[in-house]
Amino acid sequence: MLARRLGDIGLAVIFTAAMLVVPAALPSFGMPSAAAAGCPPVQVVFARGRMETPGPGALGNAFISSLRSKVNKTVGVYAVNYPADTEVAQGANDMSRHVQNMITNCPNTRLVLGGYSLGAAVTDVVLAAPISAFGFDSPLPPGADQHIAAVALFGNGSQWVGPITNFSPVYNDRTIELCHGADPICNPADPNTWKANWPQHLAGAYIDAGMANQAADFVAGKL
Repeated sequence: MLARRLGDIGLAVIFTAAMLVVPAALPSFGMPSAAAAGCPPVQVVFARGRMETPGPGALGNAFISSLRSKVNKTVGVYAVNYPADTEVAQGANDMSRHVQNMITNCPNTRLVLGGYSLGAAVTDVVLAAPISAFGFDSPLPPGADQHIAAVALFGNGSQWVGPITNFSPVYNDRTIELCHGADPICNPADPNTWKANWPQHLAGAYIDAGMANQAADFVAGKL
């Protein structure tokens, strides 16, 4: 009962933080299928930011491109399928289900989870929520963390309550969270400064600051 209560509290905090962007048991994954033969050595599972067009988004694409240039391995990509407006739970369900499918069918693929802005909140839920709540109904089973090599988050609203690793300490040494300058989403500040500082939250600001490359350096070291 206590564990469930703590899970409810942690998940509520993460979903609350997500709204800022809206102006050792063994796993029971089953047997690998024949599809494992075509599995990439590495796959990036990335959730784009709010209102970006479908795909990994500008920052996600920059990160993936940089990562591919740094590792001598094929890097596959899965773009989380969600509307990217306010649907954090929908995105989290899609990301989690895809991760679980990869673990079942491609158990040797090293997964890299990531997201920008609203997509970072999606990733937060997947990593930190041990139970179903608030529309999220696909929590990762025990042992899933063994398949997740690294996590890269950009402009993450959960920074208002502390880094996501406070809720998921198992990912502490394989997570990079980047906040650009005075980005008001991830750098708590006087709300009166939000309008002036908003450009620092934009994907282009992160790319121009070299943060996609910085995250790729970190992740490459984990693969």
